Amino acid sequence: MHVFIDENGEIRSCYVKAGCQKEGNFRHQLSNCDCISNAHEIQFSSSSTTTSESQEPSSGDQAASALQQQLLLMVARRTLSESPRQPSQDPEDSSCSSAQRKLNRQFYRFIIFPGKWIKVWYDRLALLALLDRTEDIKENVFAVLLVVLVSLLGFLTLNQGFCKDIWVLLFCLVMASCQYSLLKSVQPDPASPIHGHNKIITYSRPVYFCILCGLILLLDAGSKDTNPPVYTMYGLKLFSPRSLQSARDHVIVFLYCFPAISLLGLFPQINTFCIYLLEQIDMLLFGGSAAAGFVSALYSISRSFVVLIVLYAFCFSAVKEPWDAQHIPALFSAFCGLLVALSYHLSRQSSDPSVLMSLIQCKYVPNFLRQQFDDSSADPLPEKMRESVKEILKSDLIVCTAAAVLSFAVSASTVFLSLRPFLSIVLFALAWTVGFVTHYILPQLRKHHPWLWISHPILKSKEHQQREVRDAAHLMWFERLYVWLQCFEKYVLYPAIILNALTIDAFSISKYKKLGTHCDIILITVAGMKLLRSSFCNPINQFVTLSFTVIFFQFDYRDISENFLLDFFMMSIIFHKASFIAHLWDLLQKLQFIMTYIAPWQIAWGSSFHVFAQLFAIPHNSAMLFFQTLATSVFSTPLSPFLGSVIFVASYARPIKFWEKNYNTKRSDHSNTRLAIQIEKDAGNDDNNLNSIFYEHLTRSLQESLCGDLILGRWGNYNAGDCFILASDYLNAFVHLIEIGNGLVTFQLRGLEFRGTYCQQREVEAITEGDEDNEGCCCCKPGHLPHLLSCNAAFNLRWLTWEITRTQYILEGYSIIDNNAATMLQVFDLRRILIRYYIKSIIYFTASSPKILDWIKDESIQKILQPYAKWHYIERDLAMFNINIDEDYVPCLQGITRASFCSVYLDWIQFCARKRVEHLDSDEDSPLVTLSFALCILGRRALGTAAHNMAISLDSFLYGLHALFKGDFRIAAKDEWVFADMDLLHKVVAPAIRMSLKLHQDQFTCPDEYEDPAVLYEAIQSFEEKVVICHEGDPAWRSAVLSNREELLTLRHVVDEGADEYKVIMLHKSYLSFKVIKVNKECVRGLWAGQQQELIFLRNRNPERGSIQNNKQVLRNLINSSCDQPLGYPMYVSPLTTSYLGTHSQLRNIWGGPVSLDNIKKWFRSKWLRMRKDCHAAHHERGNVEEADSGGGSSSSSHSTGNSSQSSSSQPTRDGTPQLQASSHDVHQRAGRRNPRSQSIQAHAALNQRPPSSHSGPIAESRQPFIQASTSAHEIAQRLSSSQLSFHNSATSVFSQSPAVPVADQLTVQDRAAAMLRSSLASSTSSTLSLLFGKRSFSSALVISGLSAADGGNTSDTQSSSSMNIAMGPSARAASQAARQPAETCEGTDATEPRPRREAGAAHAIFMSQNLECRRASQEDMALEDTASQQSLSEEQ
Repeated sequence: MHVFIDENGEIRSCYVKAGCQKEGNFRHQLSNCDCISNAHEIQFSSSSTTTSESQEPSSGDQAASALQQQLLLMVARRTLSESPRQPSQDPEDSSCSSAQRKLNRQFYRFIIFPGKWIKVWYDRLALLALLDRTEDIKENVFAVLLVVLVSLLGFLTLNQGFCKDIWVLLFCLVMASCQYSLLKSVQPDPASPIHGHNKIITYSRPVYFCILCGLILLLDAGSKDTNPPVYTMYGLKLFSPRSLQSARDHVIVFLYCFPAISLLGLFPQINTFCIYLLEQIDMLLFGGSAAAGFVSALYSISRSFVVLIVLYAFCFSAVKEPWDAQHIPALFSAFCGLLVALSYHLSRQSSDPSVLMSLIQCKYVPNFLRQQFDDSSADPLPEKMRESVKEILKSDLIVCTAAAVLSFAVSASTVFLSLRPFLSIVLFALAWTVGFVTHYILPQLRKHHPWLWISHPILKSKEHQQREVRDAAHLMWFERLYVWLQCFEKYVLYPAIILNALTIDAFSISKYKKLGTHCDIILITVAGMKLLRSSFCNPINQFVTLSFTVIFFQFDYRDISENFLLDFFMMSIIFHKASFIAHLWDLLQKLQFIMTYIAPWQIAWGSSFHVFAQLFAIPHNSAMLFFQTLATSVFSTPLSPFLGSVIFVASYARPIKFWEKNYNTKRSDHSNTRLAIQIEKDAGNDDNNLNSIFYEHLTRSLQESLCGDLILGRWGNYNAGDCFILASDYLNAFVHLIEIGNGLVTFQLRGLEFRGTYCQQREVEAITEGDEDNEGCCCCKPGHLPHLLSCNAAFNLRWLTWEITRTQYILEGYSIIDNNAATMLQVFDLRRILIRYYIKSIIYFTASSPKILDWIKDESIQKILQPYAKWHYIERDLAMFNINIDEDYVPCLQGITRASFCSVYLDWIQFCARKRVEHLDSDEDSPLVTLSFALCILGRRALGTAAHNMAISLDSFLYGLHALFKGDFRIAAKDEWVFADMDLLHKVVAPAIRMSLKLHQDQFTCPDEYEDPAVLYEAIQSFEEKVVICHEGDPAWRSAVLSNREELLTLRHVVDEGADEYKVIMLHKSYLSFKVIKVNKECVRGLWAGQQQELIFLRNRNPERGSIQNNKQVLRNLINSSCDQPLGYPMYVSPLTTSYLGTHSQLRNIWGGPVSLDNIKKWFRSKWLRMRKDCHAAHHERGNVEEADSGGGSSSSSHSTGNSSQSSSSQPTRDGTPQLQASSHDVHQRAGRRNPRSQSIQAHAALNQRPPSSHSGPIAESRQPFIQASTSAHEIAQRLSSSQLSFHNSATSVFSQSPAVPVADQLTVQDRAAAMLRSSLASSTSSTLSLLFGKRSFSSALVISGLSAADGGNTSDTQSSSSMNIAMGPSARAASQAARQPAETCEGTDATEPRPRREAGAAHAIFMSQNLECRRASQEDMALEDTASQQSLSEEQ
């Protein structure tokens, strides 16, 4: 379309050219007025996308399309809008101006019915400014219903005559604002937790208006009741008409203030209010825990009501009729047992039903979740959570049954009614004493600064003075004491107190119903369930509540006391909410936060506004601030500093979880990014994304150990909602405890940046620096007493909102070592080493691949590789190969030949080929060498291509190395043969470049170690099994970290603040030490609420705003930076994670793990076997004593007849000499447990051991007279039975029978030697070793047996085999080891190597060495026999 416009901006002519017609066939001359006069008939429709509709064509030609007409009218509209308007009296001009006004008017098509619509004369932007856009039919229907309900309830309220004069107008304005908010909501709302348009906040004001109007009408109806039931409790008349009328008037006044309250943001959005209300009801009335969301809160309150209904039925049946003190109804005893069992079970269950539902679906609907489990198979956490829940359910089935039976028996015994009130006094005193010691004395003694006066903890852990931790935390005696005191308190003391009060109160209610039968029964049932669940979950504050209950209602206000159970119940609610005199926890923490924040001597002004706010806050920080503190403590709402200043304003009520949105960090890697992004740049190459995996691993470590560590007292006292900071060298994590249950803790971890801002570093320094060196007192420095803090240090610690609870908290993690790759590859020699390892790794993976035979026999591959098989073939590429980095480069030929390649790497190829089980030809002309040569050329060419053919440059070389490391291979045209099998790239070249980097790292410690092919081969094989080497963007990296692999290595490209460098990151699994800092939770909630209001409602986008500047006293920057994004900038935010008690290994050692049928069966079996073993040992000991008294005969045959698991036996032959028969099964087991290296060492040491000359041994190299050693045979034989007593607790004795030793005077020399040998065979292993080898050889033999035990065998097998080998003599031992060695070598290889390859050459060499040792041993036997014969002849002479 062509438009011709004159110099005045008027359209003179335009023509439209069709797609297949000539230009002249479709020209239309239009004047300006004609165009406009025809254009006014075209109507424009504005909807989600602006469209136009033509009712009549702009000209008589029907060939012009609608799109062309739209373009024409757009040009006309633009021209008319830009042309200056001049007043004209011409009718033609006036008609043009009216047409222009009509043209600018647009309408919105509002569809009433399908095909029927009306015009709304607004454009899209104007309509959006007036009304919210709602397309969902459900939202429209709900909005209409709310409008009708607001109108109806407003009419009913006005009709009652509550409002007069101007108050009627104010009420109508409030009602109109609630209705209009459904048409156009306030965005952003002060209570909105998210940026942008919030749909939920639209319905908040109408719903609150309906609730308040309904409450007004309900209270008014109750106040007009002429004969209402009046209940008196604690001296107050409940539900009297006067009290209801007063409450109605207060609600009306509150409704008048509705616009101002909404402006201040004191009303949360409706879903947050529902979660908060259900959570508070469940916690205050039923003793529940915190909720994770709306479904969680609904699930928790529902199960509590179900349990209440069941308990009410039992209690009502038992209490409806009076009963005497000597006979307690069985139904009431059943009610007590059921109350304890159900309360225990509810305390053990999490409020989040997702894991339980997942377990049920896995059990009964496995096919439904098969796809979901396949997707999450790499993550072990869901399965671990399901196993923990399964253990809890199995344990509860037994424990709840036992608790119900025991509680039933105790309640039916009438002990509570018979021993009153003496039993109550004893229980109260014992509970206070145990609670005071457990929850006050012990935690204070374990703090970093006990009572904020002592400079070090009194009860120190083993790791307190260690600078570097190498093992898990040691379990101390005071931790065991703390656990057992808690168990006694939770499971014995408080259930006894509550059952005692419950029995006494139920007995009085059966006689006299004060509030009516139903009310009294509901009250005692609710009170009992709440107190029991609270005691089971977290009894830390129970002793304080119990103490104030007894003091207040037994001494101060005895007249208003109802009964102890109800008094205890009400006091627990008061302590949970607010009471200044009773040191209510919320109020006390709020006051501490306010006083610390506004203290004038430690003010940290973050901006100029804070300076002025400090002056204007003086009148504010008085009665108004104290009133706000009381009100916010009652409703559990945060008190936040306005814009970070000292002016505090109340925020809306929030649940313990605090954040309405479930914000979780999503890691960016190759699994969730496009391939183009992975090739062009690294997926998520910023440090925060890559380092977030360490916080995720820290979350998994806490998931295993947090609950157990809390119960062990390693974090101090804790409650739901508490906040902690874990600080180490580079990890700073914020831990928020949300739900505290009986054996479970739900938490959320927020990881902060490694290299934080300046303000963050200053606050981290404040955490890490100690106060022990402070010697000041006011303005002078007099010092301090030993083991105490100075006055200034003690004063400063009291004006902090945080406290160090532990300095050495041990967790499993990864130690990070990063090296600059540019430094390690700066010179050409280091690059040459890397290329050498790269080529050798390619050869290794080629020769060890299970598909190597297929590749060699593949005709298509061999046909393509024919040029590489020629010896005169030269690979010339000056940009790829270089004499500086390629060892096989030939300068005169300017390339690499097959001959030069073989001269350098042929030995390595042949060595790798010999390691295979099957024979593989590896001579110079073999296909293996050809394939290796081609793959090495391909790998180097790929590296050069990735480096942009500039391998000489270090930056280009590092770029190419990183590209190949992450898997970006650019294959040249001549190397496309590798696509015949992609495993050549995936299983050979790709792992080779990664393995070469690991080898290059290790060569700095041992430069010449890898020159030996055997050492290099073993190193590559070991690294392949143990070390995970991959790019951080690979999903395998995250899977390896979360699976707790021992060692990982990667190459990272860091681009940050102008720095462009490559780092080699090495991770080693180790134990990390953290400082545990407990932060005032009201301080955290207040600062979080202030950030939410400032950034979302006030829209302060200043990155250097004053509210995030450092303040060491409250850790303002650390807390504010941990908010959800975009309010804060945490590196990682974990989902809500539940830690269970059963996953803590040290607590399993204390009480033996969860109670289940299998564990009970194992326990009884172990006790039975231990009892049998003790009885058997006692029987043998008694037999040995009798033999020693009778003269020292050997009775080893009776020792081994009853043992079916012995490893060898001895049977006498015809000539009376014992014949050894080793069990083949035991020999096979011992062979499978030993590796070849340890066996070769053992055989060599045993065969070549040459004991010195000694009078205690029969074998001597000096050939001294044998008679000197044999004369003491009788004395040695008498000591054999006594030596058996100390070593008889081994697995079995070696021989079953042994002939007795005759008297020495009646024997010849040879008979004495034979008798002495037979006696030594019947003795224990240590006696045999000392008898045959002497003292020095005895220690050597112990070393040999220790090596065997260290290789995996048990002690009994090692001792039995050692004694058997020694008894058989050197020749027999060498022969048996030589026969057994090849089989053991093969079995050891099967157990250690993942690949199906065998080391045939090594096994053959070991076998030959064994034969040589056998020959040497036989020669030694012959020499010994000659010596014995000569000595016997000389003696006879």
